[in-house]
Amino acid sequence: MNQFEAKVSIRLRPSVLDPAGEAIKSAATKLGVQGINSLRIGKLIEVNLEAKEEKEAKEKIELLCDRLFANKVIEDFDYDLKEVNE
Repeated sequence: MNQFEAKVSIRLRPSVLDPAGEAIKSAATKLGVQGINSLRIGKLIEVNLEAKEEKEAKEKIELLCDRLFANKVIEDFDYDLKEVNE
């Protein structure tokens, strides 16, 4: 079996309001950081997994993203996958 590492990025869709992002944007302004036009919060998930080949690893990651990691109604996801040699 080959070892793969995936970094999954999950973020709210552009049409969905991000109250946490707005709160941090407001706090940044109060700290004196000016010029922030937009600030959105997301998630990064790192997964190490075994698979026979890259195609199988992609299928596993896409299933996890689709069913567990992201709420497809309000979130989008993408991922980077690479084979790692131990």
